[in-house]
Amino acid sequence: MSALAAMFRLRPVVAVLSGALSATAVLSASTCVSASAADQAQPARERLAAPERVLKDEAVLTTGKGGVTRVKETIVYRFDGGKGFDRTFPTRSHESLTEDRVYKIENLRASSPDGGPTKVGSSGKDTTTTVSVTGGQKLTGNRTIVLEYDVRGAITPMGAAEELRWPVIGGWKVPVDEARAIVDGGATIRNVNCFTGPIGSTIGCTQYYTNHTHTQGVYAQQGMLPGEYLTVVAGLPAGTTGGRAIYERRHTIATAFSVNAVTGGALIGLLVLLGGGLAALYMARGRDARVVVKKAAEGDHAPLAGAEFEPPDGVRPGQIGTLIDEQADVIDVTATIVDLAVRGYLLIEEEDRARSGRLDWTLRRLDRPQVDLLPYERILLDALLTAPDGTGRDAVKLSQLGGTFATKLAQVRSAMYDDVVKQGWFARRPDTVRSRWTVAGILITLLGVAGTVALALTTEWALAGLAVIIAGAALAYGGQYMPAKTARGATVLAHTIGFRAFLERGAIPDGDAVASQQRIALFSRFLPYAVVFDAVPKWAETVKDAGERAEGADNLYWYEGPAEWDLSKFAESMRTFTLATSGSISQSRGL
Repeated sequence: MSALAAMFRLRPVVAVLSGALSATAVLSASTCVSASAADQAQPARERLAAPERVLKDEAVLTTGKGGVTRVKETIVYRFDGGKGFDRTFPTRSHESLTEDRVYKIENLRASSPDGGPTKVGSSGKDTTTTVSVTGGQKLTGNRTIVLEYDVRGAITPMGAAEELRWPVIGGWKVPVDEARAIVDGGATIRNVNCFTGPIGSTIGCTQYYTNHTHTQGVYAQQGMLPGEYLTVVAGLPAGTTGGRAIYERRHTIATAFSVNAVTGGALIGLLVLLGGGLAALYMARGRDARVVVKKAAEGDHAPLAGAEFEPPDGVRPGQIGTLIDEQADVIDVTATIVDLAVRGYLLIEEEDRARSGRLDWTLRRLDRPQVDLLPYERILLDALLTAPDGTGRDAVKLSQLGGTFATKLAQVRSAMYDDVVKQGWFARRPDTVRSRWTVAGILITLLGVAGTVALALTTEWALAGLAVIIAGAALAYGGQYMPAKTARGATVLAHTIGFRAFLERGAIPDGDAVASQQRIALFSRFLPYAVVFDAVPKWAETVKDAGERAEGADNLYWYEGPAEWDLSKFAESMRTFTLATSGSISQSRGL
């Protein structure tokens, strides 16, 4: 009875307990269902609330011999539809105007335990290197990527210590929630420090310390913005790794034009080349000068033979002009026109300015055989008296030559160059020699410019290209002086110099043997040479004086003025005529 009663007394308790257990079970089941639903909804909320970011970035740096630091970085990255990510490392800093400190990232590799991207590559630009980790498909949610690499140049000897300094975490395009780094120095770490923010920042990180054995440095930073870095610093005993900073010469304009073995050799070669060129020029020009000094006295005699005048060695005015400066100038052609008139092939008639309203001259053909004309004189005479349509004419106004004679002038000048070679005064045409040297100099200069640009962009040998430019420019300039006379030409030049001195005196001894009319003819004969020697005003005055002495001399046999004109006006007429002729025959036709 007592046992039964006791059993009944226990039933309510059991019931209560059973009810309690049942309620607990139900509550537990309900809680489990709710938690399961919450777990399923959480990723969706996170994807909506948080864009891509680095949830955690943990790096372990292990120093090794030779200054190599091995880095193993475990990254928890939240993807939002991307296939990978980029990280930027500062791998070059400008230490001076011509030198950079370089950090070399090598042996890049990536792995992932949960399907993250593992294809890794790098590209350098300016002072940074970008490491890209990509996969084959778009990703969402959190993935873990293990990035490993070696870095050289991060350790610097500093007296009795070595310092490891490296921005191990950062350069992300996304924010970093948590960053942590450990430096395993393989020896006692004397001191640690760390900075956060841009490269060069002096803002300390959240936490840094060494472990109890002082062989590891521990660094941490909570929250980093895109583009910021966590730079870790660890001081090691000297000789721990034997690492050294890596420096490279930076390629700039300053370094491109630096003096080194190559550029120094090029500059020395340039000096040798220029010296050799000066020596060659001296040999050629010096020979001319020596012959001129030796022979000049022979040409300083009055070139008179009774009443006849013969210029030095029978040289014509145009030939003298070409011989003196090695160029067939327009003034040499003008002097030849005057000489053709003096010798009786042309008559120069000055127009009456009051009647025509302009100052002009007519060149009229005279009937005289051309057997004693030189080839260039014959070409000039035919060119003057041939109309633009090819028909001959007996006379031409000087004003009609303007704009139409330039092409024929080139033919006359070319024939004058051929003539001085035929006379044996030059071995080659002076204009051809000048052109060859000048063209060669210009081509070398252009080659030097192109070479200098190419060398400046790619090497430190740009001074070698500059040396080529200088050599080419010197060659182009020196080419103007390269035509050299033969010994015979130098001898004729010596007589010419003496003859010029005679003409510049502007007078010959007076004497009864030379009548006034003969004096006029004689002075007229000198005039074309005076045109070449730029002595027209003085010599024309001499002709004027001779005419005033001659009774009834109001014109010259080769030059006729208008009515009321006499030899007192000849000096001004001749000065104006030479200027007008040079301008007319050289004027090109306008468009």
